[in-house]
Amino acid sequence: MTILVTGATGSVGRLVVDELLAAGVPVRALTVDPGRAQLPGEAEVVVGSLAKPSTLPVALEGVSAVYLAPMARTVRRFCELAVEAGVGRVVALSGSSVGDDHEGSSGHEYAAVEAAVRDAGFAWTFLRPGVFMNNTLDWAPMVRAGEVAMAYGDATQTPIDLGDIAAVAARVLTTDGHTGVTHVLSGPEAITLRGQVETLEAVLGKEIRFRELTPAQQRAQWIGWGVPESAVGWLLEGFAETLRHPQVPTGVVEELLGRPGTTYAAWAAARREAFA
Repeated sequence: MTILVTGATGSVGRLVVDELLAAGVPVRALTVDPGRAQLPGEAEVVVGSLAKPSTLPVALEGVSAVYLAPMARTVRRFCELAVEAGVGRVVALSGSSVGDDHEGSSGHEYAAVEAAVRDAGFAWTFLRPGVFMNNTLDWAPMVRAGEVAMAYGDATQTPIDLGDIAAVAARVLTTDGHTGVTHVLSGPEAITLRGQVETLEAVLGKEIRFRELTPAQQRAQWIGWGVPESAVGWLLEGFAETLRHPQVPTGVVEELLGRPGTTYAAWAAARREAFA
């Protein structure tokens, strides 16, 4: 039962490889850069990419299931090739933004991936995580300077660790009962942006001020960082929404893994050097 992990160099896919190998499952890893991925010797490595469908037939040969990284542009062709190869099961990484009709939303691409996989007739499972804890690595320069400046400091979200997403993906790929199921994933706690900064302050043992920006100031900051204007509008709307309607943990990670999800404090402690 060989499982193909696409995007094996990616932030989630690389961790899925480790989780599957730890479970004793034969893994074929698809990556454009095996050296950068530093894949374990136990993994069979195939050079290729979802972005280049011509590389997929070799990767799909003899595969029973696929962890599918999101790549809307070529997903229909992937599905055609996977059906031809006899793949029965696909677990696709999607996102909680599916259904969001804002022009800058990531939900459009995730929805396209889900639709293609569903239409192809696989035994499918979709994983829809919310905001990633890793996003706050972007704060590292501000944290080092002792002040994090953000709008919507009291917006309450349920950030999730990438490792928990990967662990869920591996569990779903190797156990029954998930066909036709969409798992909405979250971290184990609801926490504000201000609360995340306070957590970093406690973990690092240094004073870190939180300075509230206006939405206009936040927009200017992100545009200065090169974020597309349409995405900036979507992000600001998302923070405003979680200020009006605080997110609540879904509990799915805990249910599927039989253990607590990773807290923001535990995640931050493991990445102390990135912020110090």
